Amino acid sequence: MADNYSQNDYSSGNFKGNLVYTETTRLTFLAIPWPFTHFKIYENDLVIIKGLLNLDEDDCYMYKISDVKYKRSFIQRLFGLGTIVCYVGSDATDDKIIMKNIRHGSEIKDFILAQSERNRLQRRTVNTQNLNYHDSSSNLENIDLNHNGIPDDLEH
Repeated sequence: MADNYSQNDYSSGNFKGNLVYTETTRLTFLAIPWPFTHFKIYENDLVIIKGLLNLDEDDCYMYKISDVKYKRSFIQRLFGLGTIVCYVGSDATDDKIIMKNIRHGSEIKDFILAQSERNRLQRRTVNTQNLNYHDSSSNLENIDLNHNGIPDDLEH
């Protein structure tokens, strides 16, 4: 399996990976693009660009995103918009990233959640604890501790 973090990526400037989504915050009314906040979602990075005359650019590595929430108010649902909240475990800038009034929110949320987990596994980064509580030995069947999709008791 190829490592996405090879020396070639650093030298070629492709460390962020491929650009997957570009989204702009929109006005709630009629979903008109409001050009003050842009989001660029790469395979390895989430970039937030704010401002009109003076631009402020903030990056967050995907592997740092620990959880993602998608919310839609009644007005947002009428205009096909939503809000994504990304909870960041260890970012010096902010502990959450809010992507408000964007289109394709559910699709983008699913991508961010899956890609952040994929990046954590590739980097072998652990920033959350997954504690499974089992109150009896019968519940220990069908557990997949190595996350390969096959229950551990069936691999032997």
